Amino acid sequence: MTLNKTHDNSETEEKPDEAALLASAEAIGRLAEEESKEADKNARFSDRVAQAIKEAQIHKLLRPKRYDGLSVTPRVFEKVIRTVARHSVAAAWLTYFYPIHEAWVSHLPPQGREEIFGQGGLVADVFTPIGRAERDGNGYRLYGQWKFASGVLWADWIGLGALVEFPDSEGPEPCLLAVHKSDVKVVENWDTLGLRATGSNEVVVDGAWVPLHRILPIARVVRTGKPIGGDADEDEPIYRMPFFTWFLVGFPAIAVGGADRVLNIFRERTEKRIRVYQMGAKERDAPSSQRLLAELRTQLDAAEALVDRYVGQLESWMKEGKTLVSEEERERMFAWRAQTAKMSAEIAPRAMLALGGTAFFKGDPVELFTRDLLTVASHTTHMYEDALAAYGRTMFGQPGHPIW
Repeated sequence: MTLNKTHDNSETEEKPDEAALLASAEAIGRLAEEESKEADKNARFSDRVAQAIKEAQIHKLLRPKRYDGLSVTPRVFEKVIRTVARHSVAAAWLTYFYPIHEAWVSHLPPQGREEIFGQGGLVADVFTPIGRAERDGNGYRLYGQWKFASGVLWADWIGLGALVEFPDSEGPEPCLLAVHKSDVKVVENWDTLGLRATGSNEVVVDGAWVPLHRILPIARVVRTGKPIGGDADEDEPIYRMPFFTWFLVGFPAIAVGGADRVLNIFRERTEKRIRVYQMGAKERDAPSSQRLLAELRTQLDAAEALVDRYVGQLESWMKEGKTLVSEEERERMFAWRAQTAKMSAEIAPRAMLALGGTAFFKGDPVELFTRDLLTVASHTTHMYEDALAAYGRTMFGQPGHPIW
């Protein structure tokens, strides 16, 4: 990746070239778009998409510099994800997940960071703590099966959620245990409405041994705002914001990027559309289509404004080095994510219905984007009812969501 030198108060700092990163994101998006119909049918992209992500070093976007990372800001990261999403929501999902999964690796004990970053490879995860961990010497044996392992087909490492009882804990704690791909069985059963090209298959682990330095006690990181074991450069963006609000920034970026593409297609097709059953009338002249286009564009403008506020809040906290926030601040970010996903997902089926029969063929871009956006909106980290209820509770001084 090309680096530019910039000057700030006479100090010289190397920063990633934003234009080069966005050009790489555009190339990844176009490659994925070429494969989109076949990838949707096969429930996986070809290996070329993951390889393109690695070659562009997109997976290193958030990694601290001491581990050969690019250490970009939330604004640059969001732009990269949104750029890919305009071509392929499924590819944006992977482009977001591979670098963001390195965020939790960056919070492992120092030896764990060194091992995973040193050996290289892409990282996947499933946060849901449904695994079973049994103490075995200076580590734990992990057992269980997890669905929704996005990107696991091309990853070398995967973090899997389980409840772990440490000698110094009062009870079981939700943790991520980092397991090498060689210790994981991938069950290729990914057959869903949307995001099919992500290959988010089920994984099974039967007694893999995980040393302590590859176990992340999630609640401790969220509670303290610090990586386990310290030894981290506090100037790194990844250590200067609340963990989960930073970790989840890519979801709204994916949603608005995909909705933007659907709206552009709707405008282009409506511009050219001739209504046979309306005596050859031009659809662009129909007040109903004019009003719908304006309505959907304004709705997307509102969603994009929320994403901008979300990223702006993260960057404000980053400048302060504010890793711990109030319940109400945390749940407001949850609500913004959910509102963005909801508004973006609602745009696609309305555009699809207005376009008529041609948009309903399997593999048509509008049909594919619609299924993918609906699936994005169902993700637990921005479920609308949960998010708004949690935000509302905190505005009355009550506890928010236990995780998000």
